[in-house]
Parts: sequence; structure tokens; C-alpha cells
Amino acid sequence: MLASAASAFALEGCASLAGTAARLDAAELTTNPTLLIATTRKPVNGARAKPWFGSDRAGRMSVARAKLAPPDEGRFSLASIGMDDWRIETIETVPKIGDLIGPAAGMRDVLLYVHGFNQTFETAALDAARLSNGIRFRGETMVFSWPSKAQLFDYGYDRESAMWSRDALEQVLSSLITSPAVGRVHIVAHSVGTMLTMEAIRQIYDRHGGMVAERIGTVVFASPDIDMDVFSSSVERIGPFASNITVITSTNDRALAVSRWIAGGITRVGAAEHAELKRLGLHVIDASKQGWGIINHDLFLSNAQIRQVIRRAIDGQRTLAGE
Repeated sequence: MLASAASAFALEGCASLAGTAARLDAAELTTNPTLLIATTRKPVNGARAKPWFGSDRAGRMSVARAKLAPPDEGRFSLASIGMDDWRIETIETVPKIGDLIGPAAGMRDVLLYVHGFNQTFETAALDAARLSNGIRFRGETMVFSWPSKAQLFDYGYDRESAMWSRDALEQVLSSLITSPAVGRVHIVAHSVGTMLTMEAIRQIYDRHGGMVAERIGTVVFASPDIDMDVFSSSVERIGPFASNITVITSTNDRALAVSRWIAGGITRVGAAEHAELKRLGLHVIDASKQGWGIINHDLFLSNAQIRQVIRRAIDGQRTLAGE
């Protein structure tokens, strides 16, 4: 059962979560609905109005801050019947990553979300907000959005665009972990975004070494769409940092089944055998019994127990860091 797995995972990280869980009961986004943005998408009309950023690749990465409008969570609100949601009100671009988190705010943890295949900029940004709110994250929330065509049959373009963006993501991570205003960076990556994230982590580990383990906390790969052989070789390159990674798998993930067919039958990490993943030193959570839909590819957003796994993983890293 997933609940048992979540409890076991928590015990691996710390003896008790009672102290840290209380601090996550209220998501920071509800009181400060601001989303940090880094994107390799080309701006549309100067990113002054919807859709802000399109599907084309940009000549340089854009960095911005979005003002969000959270849903009304009242008992008789539209959100209570599924007719209201997070919205982007305005976006303000800034020159560089360092301008997003000022030193006056003190050291802040950052939750960085990297989206997957078939996503517009807006859906990726709002998924970041839903994720942060769903796990009651206390700290800054950031989305890294790479150029996706947001079309079902443009998997090839999306995959190549994700890999093309790995140097930009490395730049974002490097800026965050070396910033005196940032505590720890926690990463949640989904689908094709996990391939991009794994590449960026490997690159930054080669560059910064031990600092990566000190400043990057939990890394969650949800339904990772990565070639198992490629992933294994990357994990070997990051050494003991692999123990910070949690992989959420599902044997009934139809999207990964299609990806495996496109890849010529090569197993995707999100559908790999648990024993094989655990031999790499990773935490593995099986979400197969939690999916009742047709696709079952975004359980980290739609399933409350999966969100608890992510929350407990972050709590465990915070406890280990002495918070």
C-alpha cells in the first residue's frame, strides 16, 4: 500500500515529522501568491499578456516573477465545486535569477518544478502553483518551463527542446545554490522534464561537487520518461547524491507505455523494476494502485497520497539539514 510506503519513507529520513509537518500546514502561496519563473520559451508580445511565452525556443533565457490569483477555498466558492482555479494576473520580467530572491528576505527554501511533455507555459506555471499549494510548501516556488509544442503528436520536438534546455536549467540551479538568500532547493520534475533535470544535475555535480549535496535537498522524479540505461549511467556519475532522489513509478502509466513503444521497446524509468532502481541507491514509491484514470501520468498532482510522499520527502531533508 502506498500509505505504508509513505510511512516507511518518512522513517528512513527522520524519527519524527511532527515538528516539521506543522510548519507546512499553510502553503506560502496562499498568503504570498508569487511564482518565480525561468523559461527558455520565446516571449510573446514581450510577455506582457497571455499567453506570455509560446512554444518556440528563445535566443536567451527569460527570468520573471508572476503575480497569481489563488482560488477561493471557501465552503460555498466556485473552487469547492471545481469551477475555480489558480490564475496568472501579471508577469514582470527581471534581468537575472539573483533579482528574484532578495537577501533582505533571509534564507529561503525554493521548490523548483520542471514540467513534462505537452504543456503550455500557463499550464506548467499553474501546475507549479497547485503542487506547491498541495504539499503546503513554505518557501519560494519556481517553475522552469522549456519549449513544448503542447500538442499530442509533437513528442519529438518536446523531447529535443527539453534536452536543448539543460544548460539553462544548470544555470538556474547554479544561481540558486550559490545564492546567500537561498537555503535548500527542492526539485520536482515530471515525465520528459525528469530527463532534462537529470542531465542538469549531472552537469552541476561535475562543476560544484559536494555543494550540490549540501544545497539541493529532495529531488522527486514523477513518472520519469527516461531511458533506463541512460538514467543508470547518470546516477553513477552523481555518487552518494543519488540517495536524495525519490522515483514515483506506476506500472499502469499509459503515457510511458507509448513512450516505450516510440523508443523501440526500451524500458522507461517510471515503469522499471523496483529492485533495479533501489540498487542504484534511490527511494522508490509504487503508485500503481493509486491510478484509476485512463492515462495515470500526473498522479503527483491529482492524488493526495502521492503529494504526501513528496511532502514527507522534503520534510525529511529539512530535518537532516537541522531546521
